[in-house]
Amino acid sequence: MTAALVPLKPQDVAARLKAGRAVLVDIREPDEFARRHVKGALPRPLSAFEAARLKIEAGQDVIFTCRTGMRTAANCERLAARVDGPAYVLEGGVDAWAQAGLPVAEDRKAPLEIMRQVQIAAGSLVLLGVALGLMVHPGFFALAAFVGAGLTVAGATGFCGMARLLAIAPWNRPRSA
Repeated sequence: MTAALVPLKPQDVAARLKAGRAVLVDIREPDEFARRHVKGALPRPLSAFEAARLKIEAGQDVIFTCRTGMRTAANCERLAARVDGPAYVLEGGVDAWAQAGLPVAEDRKAPLEIMRQVQIAAGSLVLLGVALGLMVHPGFFALAAFVGAGLTVAGATGFCGMARLLAIAPWNRPRSA
C-alpha cells in the first residue's frame, strides 16, 4: 500500500498549530528555509531527513511542507514512513500560506536559494552565448553548449559544479554575528 499525505488548507493548518495540536515540518534545505518559512516550523531538510529528530509530542499531527507542495508530494512515502498514524501536507506549501495572509518569517538579506542562483546564472550564460554568437562570432555559441552540457550532467548525476561554485561565493558565506 502506498503511503499518502492528507492535504490541508493553510487556514486548517494555522488552526491546528494555534491549538497546539500539530507540528509543521519544513523539508526544504537550510538556504531555502533561511530566506522564508512559516513561523514556528521545524526545519528538517530532506537531504538529512532520516537522521533528523522530528520532536513530536503524543497526540500531535505532523504536517509537512515545502515551498509549493511539489517536493513534499514527490516524497510522501518517505515522509509518511516517519510518522505513526496519519501524516499531512500543507496544500500549496509556504507560498499558499503566505498568499492566505498567514505569518511568515522572511529574511530578504539572506541569499537566494542556490538552485535559483544556478537557474539565473545558467540562463544568463546561455543568453550571453547566443547573443554573442549572433552578433560577434559563432564561436560564442560554445558557451551556451557548455552550459547546456553542464546542466545535463547535473541532472543525470546529481552533481552540479555551478552550484558548488556559487555556494562558496562571498554572498553565500554565513554572516558573522
